[in-house]
Amino acid sequence: MNARKLSLAPSRLALAATLSLAAAASPALADDTAAAPPTAEAVPEDDLHSRQVDTTGEIIVSAAGLEQLDLLAGTSVLDIADVQRDAQTGQIGDLLAKLPGVSATSFAPGSSRPVLRGQQGERVRVLVDGVGTSDVSNTSVDHATTIEPITIERIEVLRGPAVLLYGSQAIGGAVNVIDKRIPVRMPDHDLHFDGFAGIDSASDLRTAAGSLDVGIGANLVAHIDGSWRKTGDIDIGGLQVAPELRADLLADAAEEEAAGEIEEAAELREAAELRGTVPNTAMESWTVNAGLGLILGDSTFGASIGWYDTSYGVPTRPGAGHHHGGGAVVVAAEPEEENVTIGLRQFRADFKGDIALGDGALERLKLRVGYSDYTHTEFEGAEVGTVFDSTSLEARAELVQNTGGVLRGSSGIQYQHRDFLAVGAEAYIPPNLTDQIALFTLQEYGTGPFQIEAAARGEFTKVKAPSLGIERDFDTFSGALGLVYEGVLGVRFGINGSRAERAPSAEELFSDGPHIATQAFEIGDADLATERAWGLEAYARGTIGKGTFGLTAYRQWFTNYIFLEETGLEEDDLPVFQYLQGDADFRGFEAELSYPLVDTGSFRLLTDLSASYVEAELADGTAVPRIPPLSLLGALEAQTGPVDLRGEVQWFDSQDRTAPFETATDSFTLVNAVASWRPLKDNRNVTVQLAADNIFDVVGRRHASFTKDYVPLLGRNFRASVRLSF
Repeated sequence: MNARKLSLAPSRLALAATLSLAAAASPALADDTAAAPPTAEAVPEDDLHSRQVDTTGEIIVSAAGLEQLDLLAGTSVLDIADVQRDAQTGQIGDLLAKLPGVSATSFAPGSSRPVLRGQQGERVRVLVDGVGTSDVSNTSVDHATTIEPITIERIEVLRGPAVLLYGSQAIGGAVNVIDKRIPVRMPDHDLHFDGFAGIDSASDLRTAAGSLDVGIGANLVAHIDGSWRKTGDIDIGGLQVAPELRADLLADAAEEEAAGEIEEAAELREAAELRGTVPNTAMESWTVNAGLGLILGDSTFGASIGWYDTSYGVPTRPGAGHHHGGGAVVVAAEPEEENVTIGLRQFRADFKGDIALGDGALERLKLRVGYSDYTHTEFEGAEVGTVFDSTSLEARAELVQNTGGVLRGSSGIQYQHRDFLAVGAEAYIPPNLTDQIALFTLQEYGTGPFQIEAAARGEFTKVKAPSLGIERDFDTFSGALGLVYEGVLGVRFGINGSRAERAPSAEELFSDGPHIATQAFEIGDADLATERAWGLEAYARGTIGKGTFGLTAYRQWFTNYIFLEETGLEEDDLPVFQYLQGDADFRGFEAELSYPLVDTGSFRLLTDLSASYVEAELADGTAVPRIPPLSLLGALEAQTGPVDLRGEVQWFDSQDRTAPFETATDSFTLVNAVASWRPLKDNRNVTVQLAADNIFDVVGRRHASFTKDYVPLLGRNFRASVRLSF
């Protein structure tokens, strides 16, 4: 442990040095206050942050220096009203699952991460205002993402080759969460309060959150926020276990009964018939954050600290150590005192600087630093099983060119450090260190009907496991080139090509042991090579009358694609999953349309339509594991002044293109409805909402989920919530 403490010193010194430099820089700009500091409430929040989809070429994402950002061909933005409408479990994956091209891992109500274009884990980055969350949710599906959705301001879902500017781990896409922990605007009335409270029926949810911004003098803002969420075990619409697993359990019960093991047979039949609820899915979490923002004319500086604390159950696969014909193990549902639960704690410190550089060639300097001390404990009953400890630092500096020139864009440097330690009898990965430094640029050229965009990123990564005596170095380069044509009024056409490279993660390289939370024996490969992919996507987006549309088709050809696949073997009474590598081919499309069918000014009737499809196979023609099926969504929304009514139908196709030892999933349809009421005429940010999800109480299983055979989606769920902002 002493060696580990020594290894953390550079990270803490770097954090201290960065914050000290920022503090020293602030007085130097103190006289730059001629311009009035921007206020937080210049525009009503529902107008300022209405839900947006990047179909018109407007700058709506946090990528500076560009006018269009077409390399991010599939960009969606959710505001706090969308979060109120769609947040159910408190995990970012489930919140985003209605967007085209997005699914979720849905491992458990306490842990669900986004799946973008069929990619998950190490190929999807979840960011907080441009830097990583610094949790370990990317390393395993049972690890929660340390973001509380009800305290955020907006969420940007980024897909397309330019996402690689955020790191090669974003080869499938990125989710950028913009929160208010570091204030960048002065409150309009020296004090601004946001609040949220909600309940539901399917998980016995009780949740509340609040934030307060206080102006101190003319240029300083203090911020504090907190949240609390608690649920019970989730209710479902029918049987807990999927048909194939149920058949295995009943077959094993018949074998036990024939052998005279009557009690064992009864337990297996009971497991096969479990319905109505999923045991051990309760969770509780709370957060608290505090920050300061200094607004000096067009420049802002700020820092924040925060604490995230959650405990959640890990559902166990029903059945008790019994085997079936395929050779895979069905792991036991242990007695209640042996339930696996996870306790997760994270301390986080952040710094943010946005410095105006004048009217020259360079317009702004953006600085971002995030530091995290993270601990994740897996409990087996009351006993500590495995403790994961991760300390990380990520820093990013970006120079933004003046948008008035023919060549526009931004360039920068990024550094990441992670010190990871797992302790316990089932610590399936040795202590490891990861260091990465990267250089990146994104440029846009042209002002006429044709525009050219280019992006490039070079990364230098070192992954080391001292106890194994292994150190791997990877030098990777990723680039993208795009051509845009906007000669048709209101419509933009484009094509993007990309070449991406990703270094294997420590988990993919060094895993070797039982992982109790995922109920699997995981094996890495220290000789994994760099993952590479060529990508091509074509898109059209823009306006149709008063409506907007977007259509994107894409394909990626992978060399040395890394994936986790069940082998059919068993070790320590657990199924063996191994990280393998081979060529792979991903192809798919995303389509969406939003159109006002009726618009009289005081009344609007809108329709939202979207579709997503992805297909992925390895070089031998077998399917890549856990690929979502075709999904369609249709909605009608009636908008009046104080009341909105929305109905949704979301259909998911069956998925029978499966990897070896992977089970298929049936098709299902979710029908949802929501009513929103804004009782105050002069404040549209006070919203009371009533919602009904999965009205027909169907059993739905996400194919991208590791636990789909025994953790279906919530059943019929009635929700009520209120959001305040004044």
